[in-house]
Amino acid sequence: MQRAKGLFTSFAQSASQAGSKTGRYFGQTLRLMVGVPDYDTYVKHMRKMHPDQEPMDYNTFFRERQAARFGGKGRITCC
Repeated sequence: MQRAKGLFTSFAQSASQAGSKTGRYFGQTLRLMVGVPDYDTYVKHMRKMHPDQEPMDYNTFFRERQAARFGGKGRITCC
């Protein structure tokens, strides 16, 4: 009985970790689908590839990405 309980606990922990990863990837996919880049990926990239530069804070990053996507200058135009 003890072994079965240990197997269940191990399975439950694995399922919980898999669910957490799935949720994280699902959230990242949704953000990318609507055009919001992933800040955590940006920070990891900056720390790995540009360790001498300070990454932008989230608000600055978000504004810069929105400006790059929609043309900047605080206006969003259609056509």
